[in-house]
This record gives sequence, C-alpha cells and structure tokens, in this order.
Amino acid sequence: MLHIRVVSPPAVTPPLVAQLGANPGVRNLVVLHSAVACGRAASGQAQPSADAVQFDVTRAAANTVLRQLRQLGLGRDDSVTLSSVDATIGEPSPRLGWRSADHGERAPVWDLLYARIAAEASYPPSFFLLLIAAGLIGACGILTGSQILIVGAMVVGPEYNAIISVALGIERGDRRAVGQGLLVLLIGFSAAIAVTLVFAVFIRAIGHTPEPYLHGVRPVSDLINSPNLFSVVVAVVAALVGVVSVTMSRTSTLIGVFVSVTTIPAAADIAVSIAYQSWREARGSAVQLLLNVGLLIIVGALALRAQRLIWRRWTGDSAD
Repeated sequence: MLHIRVVSPPAVTPPLVAQLGANPGVRNLVVLHSAVACGRAASGQAQPSADAVQFDVTRAAANTVLRQLRQLGLGRDDSVTLSSVDATIGEPSPRLGWRSADHGERAPVWDLLYARIAAEASYPPSFFLLLIAAGLIGACGILTGSQILIVGAMVVGPEYNAIISVALGIERGDRRAVGQGLLVLLIGFSAAIAVTLVFAVFIRAIGHTPEPYLHGVRPVSDLINSPNLFSVVVAVVAALVGVVSVTMSRTSTLIGVFVSVTTIPAAADIAVSIAYQSWREARGSAVQLLLNVGLLIIVGALALRAQRLIWRRWTGDSAD
C-alpha cells in the first residue's frame, strides 16, 4: 500500500477525483479545497491556493494511478509525494484491486523505483571515501590471503548505486544519468586504486609484506586476476540479482556484497599488483574490473527493460 499526496490546481481537482473514485485500488480519498498556499508569483501578486488531495492506493494499482496523474499534468515541481504504508489494520477490502498474478508477485511501482534510484545517485565525498576504504581493506585481504577481509571490503563498497543509475539511464535513454554515473565510477575507482597503490608501496618499502605473498602464495590474488567464463557467469548473475532486488524493493547489504564481489577486489588487486611489479596480474585484474562493471551495467539495463515488458504483459499496464 502507498499513501499519495497531490497538490492539485482547482481546475484539475474534479477530473482527478473522478478518476481516483473509479479506481478500485484507491481508498481513503480525502480532498481539502484551497488548503495549499502557493505563495507569490514573480510579479509579486498572490497566486491562487491549490487543493490538497490525499489517498491510499494498492501497489497493484499504483502504476495506473501515477500514469493518470501525469496525464493530468501533475507531478511537476514536487506536487506529488509518495510514502509506503508498512501495514494496515483489518482485513483488505475485496474492492481494493489487488491484481496479483498467480505467481504471487506484484508489479513494481516504477515511478517510485525511478525516484529512489535518482535519490541514491548522489555522490558526496563520503561515497569516494567509502570506495577508497574498501580498496584499502581489499588490499589487506589480498596481501594476507584473508577472504574475510575481502568480504569486509565488499560490504563497505558503495559502487552499486552508480552502477544501477547508469543501467537505468541506458534503459530510459537518459544521457545525463549515464554520463554522470560513468564519470563517478571512473573517478571513484581511480581514486581507490591510486590510494591503495600508495598504501601497498608503503607496506613493501617498510618490509611488512607477508612472507607467503612474497613467495608467490597468493590464492586470493590469483582468483581475482584470472578472468574466465566463471567471471562472466558471476557478473551476469550479480547484475540480475541486483536488478530484481531493486525492483522488488528487497535491497539489502547482502545484495551489495554480492555485486561488489566482481568490482572492489579487482580494483584493489590492480593497485597491489602494480606496487609489487606483477604486471601480468595487474593486467588480469584490470580486465576483470572492466569486464565485470561493463556486464553489471549492460545486463542490468537489459534486465530492467525485460522486467518492464514482462510486467506490462502480466498486468496490462504500461510500465512507462
């Protein structure tokens, strides 16, 4: 269930209320006439007040309702806000329009999905600091052969927000989102590799490199810098899991860990391999990183489009 609040011009309110009242998935419809003060225009004259329209809607009917709002010219200038209703008391009414398919899944609310991805596609300094921290932890795991530290690096890595933003930008034809996301990934991974390289050079210079790593016993590094068919399989599956989790609102730290398995360790191994002049391993890790990021983005975009088409067929609604 979603709760939606709409700031509606008085002329739009009657057709809006008529459409909402005819939708079986809408309930608890409240209309407050002239309840929203719209301030003053640039000329200094007071603008007429708008109506406040509030209602609850089932997730199954949400895509239809939101499309109707856009057709009425609503949804601009933050005039439509959505919030999730965690639970309701009482038995669901049979008129609520739960159009669940036989498989038990419910269609994603696409506008809510797009808004959530767009909100998370902000990259403050902490984003880059976390990526650098993940690279440093990954370097420690590679040098010591500790898989636990590699998992820790994957937990810290925040790069999936940028990856899914690029995938969504490709799927929707949004060049700005694609360009911004790719630039952030380039700068973020470059910074992580550069700082991790300095760290690895320092560890080598002070003579604190673990003996097994010096003697070529590098199980973690060898696994990372050897891209193969299984690397492709893991990247493709990670992309599919990430997209399904986002669209079904089941994102969690565990999903981020699974996606990061193909990115953060490779970036850390590039830096460590360069510091120890292991050029073949550095090239292999670079190929691994580029291959996996590329697959996460491309497969993610294809999976988003496939889900939209599948849900359009199952529900009869446009996913746009």
